[in-house]
Amino acid sequence: MTPKKYIMDFEVVKNEKLHDLYTLLILTPVDKELPEILPGQFVQVAIDNSKATFLRRPISVNFVDKGKNHLWLLVRKAGDGTAALMAKNKGDIVNLILPLGNSFHVPSPESRVLLVGGGVGVAPMLYWGAKLKNSGINPEFLLGARSAKDVLELREFESIGKTHISTEDGSLGEAGLVTTNSVLSQKWDIIYCCGPAPMMKAVAKVAAQIGASCEVSLENMMACGLGACLCCVEKTVKGNVCVCTEGPIFNTDQLTWQI
Repeated sequence: MTPKKYIMDFEVVKNEKLHDLYTLLILTPVDKELPEILPGQFVQVAIDNSKATFLRRPISVNFVDKGKNHLWLLVRKAGDGTAALMAKNKGDIVNLILPLGNSFHVPSPESRVLLVGGGVGVAPMLYWGAKLKNSGINPEFLLGARSAKDVLELREFESIGKTHISTEDGSLGEAGLVTTNSVLSQKWDIIYCCGPAPMMKAVAKVAAQIGASCEVSLENMMACGLGACLCCVEKTVKGNVCVCTEGPIFNTDQLTWQI
């Protein structure tokens, strides 16, 4: 049965600039309760004040605060559409289609799990980590960035679980790419990952070497988010599928990646 999707207006509660390229938008539905949203799912955001933007923009769910009826979106500036979204002020209205896509698979209670995020790929890991902790599993995080100032939401991650850092310039945590961090060589039962494709493939390779299961959140280009435009097709062992409907979460043993 296909989960119900909603087209809803949200009011901007807070626009917090985290970095020159990143903004945290905290939204609340207008006169409604948030629908059930699962970790790993995403939303399609209408951009109504950018003449160069005609299509909605897909954005991962960063966090859900049911108590406050808040939805967090971590937005990275990539073009006119995201720039217009980042310019939203408190009280502005944003229209979303949600919730879209599938979710991460829940591991067994005794599993040792690592959540890996690179750049804006940290976004879905915050909500997933909080869900895991609430279920009695203690997740650890590995976050990668160019420098200390580029590490996003560190305080929030540290409030949930042990957090490891890699920065390319060595200004925080281990120096180098996230894929070379020493924590990856430890014993893990499952690794969850989101970030640039080369990073996810490298993490998947490490997971295979240590015998860990690996789930990734793909960020293929999307237009509709509903499986109609065939823009986000990914080749899998079962054939070509739309990432927006069959994903964005995939176990890497279902992908045809050469790792």
